[in-house]
Amino acid sequence: MSSELSPKIKSSLTRFKIMAVIVGIGLLLLVAEVVLHYGFDNDSLLWWSQIHGFLYLLYVISVADLGFRVKWSLPKMIGVMLAGVVPFFSFVMERKVAREVEGSAVGTPAA
Repeated sequence: MSSELSPKIKSSLTRFKIMAVIVGIGLLLLVAEVVLHYGFDNDSLLWWSQIHGFLYLLYVISVADLGFRVKWSLPKMIGVMLAGVVPFFSFVMERKVAREVEGSAVGTPAA
């Protein structure tokens, strides 16, 4: 039982947390873009969808990096990756994953 996260896991977790927040905010902007585009025929945020797609790809990479380092199963990794496509869910998963990974460092189960 280790008492602290390894530096590689800690940096992977930090990257994941940052990307989860960025993708969560980005997804809310994407929802606004869709509402503006289809509801109001306003294309002022049309440029955002491509940027969000790139950011989501970085999120998927950060999930895979963390998942491989902490030895998650493939279904768990896919589940966390899919959290980035549901508005607000990436924020929930960011907290859940952070508690789980940080809790495993001290041997306590995630809440």
